Amino acid sequence: MPHKVSPKPRKLPSQERSRITVEAILKATARILTEEGYDKTNTNRIAERAGISIGSLYQYFPNKESLMAALMEQHSNEIALLVESKLNHLFDTSLEIAIPELVKAVIAAHAIDPRLHQVLHEEIPRSELLQQIQKADQRIIELLKAYLARWSDYIQPQNLEMTVFILSCTVESLCHSAVIEHPKFVSNNDFAVEVSNLLISYLTKKPE
Repeated sequence: MPHKVSPKPRKLPSQERSRITVEAILKATARILTEEGYDKTNTNRIAERAGISIGSLYQYFPNKESLMAALMEQHSNEIALLVESKLNHLFDTSLEIAIPELVKAVIAAHAIDPRLHQVLHEEIPRSELLQQIQKADQRIIELLKAYLARWSDYIQPQNLEMTVFILSCTVESLCHSAVIEHPKFVSNNDFAVEVSNLLISYLTKKPE
């Protein structure tokens, strides 16, 4: 049975020169992915585009899968950091203020590099994609749980875990679809307003 090569990076960059090399490799990977797709992306072409030897690339990434994992982690972290930053600043604000700002942050995060976002979500093998997305999502989910717990007296749903699941999946699905399928919606503030109204209607207690 052939030895299975790990999709993890071979080594992590510890010096500035190494970090620059890894960044060049990931940028080259992203460019080829967005221009030509997953199937035409390979380590030789990435090394050539990055301006390094294939041996230098293999010092950091043993195979194509490890490159995809690193790129997905980088992209997912960019999205997570933007949303996390917004959630942290909104922790003590009401649902009516926080939800619209959160929706805007998620839209902005998905619009960082829409073509790359599309390729990563539609062409990368699902098992590889899910592992990286779940790492970043978990941080956002924990913050969202803490926020909703803080305002639990003002929300209708009682099952916090289910509420966070419904909320995060709804926002993610709508924003992802808008960025990929209807990019004109992203620049239209009405879209953010409509999504926010949907979520606030779901979350808030109805008057008795």
